[in-house]
Amino acid sequence: MKIDDTDRKIMELLTDNGRLSYADIGKQLNLSRVAVRERVNQLMNNGVIEKFTAVINSEKVGKHVSAFFEVDCEPAFLVEVAQKLAEHPSVASCYQMTGPSTLHMHVLVDDFSSLENFINNELYGLQGITRVESNILLRRFKSRSGLKL
Repeated sequence: MKIDDTDRKIMELLTDNGRLSYADIGKQLNLSRVAVRERVNQLMNNGVIEKFTAVINSEKVGKHVSAFFEVDCEPAFLVEVAQKLAEHPSVASCYQMTGPSTLHMHVLVDDFSSLENFINNELYGLQGITRVESNILLRRFKSRSGLKL
């Protein structure tokens, strides 16, 4: 799919406010509501826009501890470990990274007791994990969901 400047502007507007109506986007870009809807549908059908979602402030819903993990796995267990961790409700994101079969993971939990429980019962209980390194978030300066054009 060829993405033109109008598509990019539509994506920028939706990235800033995913609740903008097609009519509001059209007013800003001098397009009809129908033209905007067709472009958004094409972007969605081609996988450029994956989904629309709400960004929830984790602390406001009781998830006061944010931790980042580097999890090294035996290569034969990497996919299995990643899939099991990705299913866990406390895991906000899980990525395979370059390096010796390494997963990078972001975890959100209620408190330090919950974090300890996650580490001891969820991480250390998985076969194939060879090393776990964790870092606790102290303060967030910037957080962004999705690609900024």
